[in-house]
Amino acid sequence: MERPLRTSANRRKALKTSAFLCGNRRLLSLLLWLLPLLSHAQAGEKMAVVEVIGPGKAPVATESLLKLCRKYQVPTTAVYRWQNHLIAYGKAANIQAFQKNLAAVYAGDEVKYYPAPFYKFDRHYCADKTTANQWDNIILTANLVKDPKQQQEYLNHHATQFQKWPEVAQGFCNASFQQLLVFRQGRQLMLVISIPHGASLDELNPKTSLNNPRVDDWNALMKQYQTGLPGTKPGEVWVFLKPVLTKQQVSVKR
Repeated sequence: MERPLRTSANRRKALKTSAFLCGNRRLLSLLLWLLPLLSHAQAGEKMAVVEVIGPGKAPVATESLLKLCRKYQVPTTAVYRWQNHLIAYGKAANIQAFQKNLAAVYAGDEVKYYPAPFYKFDRHYCADKTTANQWDNIILTANLVKDPKQQQEYLNHHATQFQKWPEVAQGFCNASFQQLLVFRQGRQLMLVISIPHGASLDELNPKTSLNNPRVDDWNALMKQYQTGLPGTKPGEVWVFLKPVLTKQQVSVKR
């Protein structure tokens, strides 16, 4: 097929574009170098959680929290709930910026701020350090037992887990977990498990203990330190918080 002849205007435009690209080759090289870092930026970001707890069993109204999220650039898809618990999870700087407004907005409700995780797993503990471009975050919550001594034992175990229980991190690697954070405020724990976008936690989680019995030993040890929140069923400990909004699906025309 023959190429159509360019008009003189098109030729001038093409020459300008070519000159721009040549003159900015260093800038383009820098951008191309940065692209992998930008796509995996969440792996190194500092994250935080803020929580609103209603006085009764009724769900906490979501609209005020969603408005604050929009104002302070926290994704509205990162707002989760369980019964009378409503939380937002996002970049620490953004969460810190709007959490101070919550006491006034949610007068009469309890507001809790989880500024930083006390435990963090990420892919640098894995032989394959590759991270997925997009993650789905699964958030769970539970309480520690009331005994302060046992609470401290729980924290100590996590502080030395990578040295004394390396099989646990290896299990997370085997399950393709991208990141796992544990936050604490008082007795309450927030667990954030990040997995590749579109993957299923039900399918990935069994891989943590496959041919890896030390993970089962760790889980059995941790059970003695954990208990359910008020409102959980007998014997129920960790509960899943569900997203208030679902991510919009983008259709691709073919």
